[in-house]
Amino acid sequence: MSVSGHPRRALGGAEDQPQARMALKTSLAAGPSHAYLFHGPAGVGKRTVARAFAAELLAEGGEDPDGVRRRVQHGVHPDLTWVRPTGAHVMRTEDVDGPVVAAATRTPFESARRVFVLESVETMNDEVANRMLKTLEEPAAFVHLILLTDAIGQVLPTVVSRCQLVRFGPLPAPSIAAALEADGVPADRAAACARLAMGNGARARFLASEEGEALRADVDRLLGAALATGTPEAAAAPAWQGLLDRAKKRKVEAEAQVGETRDARLETEPKGRDRGALERQFEDTARREGRRAQTEVLDLGLSLAALGFRDLVCVAEGADAAALDPRRATALAAAAGPRDPRSLREAAERCEQVRLSLSLNVTEDLALEALGYRLLSLVGSS
Repeated sequence: MSVSGHPRRALGGAEDQPQARMALKTSLAAGPSHAYLFHGPAGVGKRTVARAFAAELLAEGGEDPDGVRRRVQHGVHPDLTWVRPTGAHVMRTEDVDGPVVAAATRTPFESARRVFVLESVETMNDEVANRMLKTLEEPAAFVHLILLTDAIGQVLPTVVSRCQLVRFGPLPAPSIAAALEADGVPADRAAACARLAMGNGARARFLASEEGEALRADVDRLLGAALATGTPEAAAAPAWQGLLDRAKKRKVEAEAQVGETRDARLETEPKGRDRGALERQFEDTARREGRRAQTEVLDLGLSLAALGFRDLVCVAEGADAAALDPRRATALAAAAGPRDPRSLREAAERCEQVRLSLSLNVTEDLALEALGYRLLSLVGSS
């Protein structure tokens, strides 16, 4: 189980989601439901709102409601359980058995309620969902569950049907850009990052950072190589290495973070059979978190590559203003020369297909190398 700590405040709080805010306000006034499903695109404030809503549920009727809210915001309230899937692409039964199903039968520690927040519930398989069904159908009166998903179409119908749905829409690009500018991001860069984020406030903030700019430079190199003259060996293969190296570096960092947690835990753990089991558990966690971190970098890089080819289509069709980042697209198109819009569209589709294949545990090196060759054959100069 991964229990979240206090998150950095992100774009997309309740003020950016008036429909969700009204639904939750009405629900609190009428008497809260036992289960909610917050759904909508990634990075639009579902976690932020879930934490704020959990704070209100736990603070109601308490002697020190502001104190409850502060502890919830810092992730230290004993009656709030926050669960993330521990599998790289799937929620596992142990993520819910003890932390949710068993815990939901026990009375609250302090508040009149217990709140359970589960992220990425689209990764539940039938086995996990079956473990959760009784808790979703007939929870104790003091139990409230908040489920989060970026892909409601992938959530099992047995789960969806037992929850009150709360929809979160994409954030408007002007609102994202304004927030980035308030943080000191130059206007042109803020506008481009806001558009490229496709309504995802968290992604926009990352793209505007130094690390995000470095990732975009990796993507620009691979786009440029695909459009350049020369052999596949000289152009395509090396261009992907920067993105792949960045993803592998992030994997090592994620594994190291788990290692630091392991070392701190083992300092207080006596030697014996339980210690060995704990070490193996941390090893498994490190592998999963490393894999997840690496996939996230590649996923974003390939998304940006697809959007880059999409912008090149706009330039090729004379619709520069429709490009998400017109300055970058125009510069790349000028360097590469004219290209057939149909081939550029197919190149964007190919990037998206490889991105989706990452969840199937493909070999990233081979997938990226094959994509490099394919892009060069589609849009490279002869």
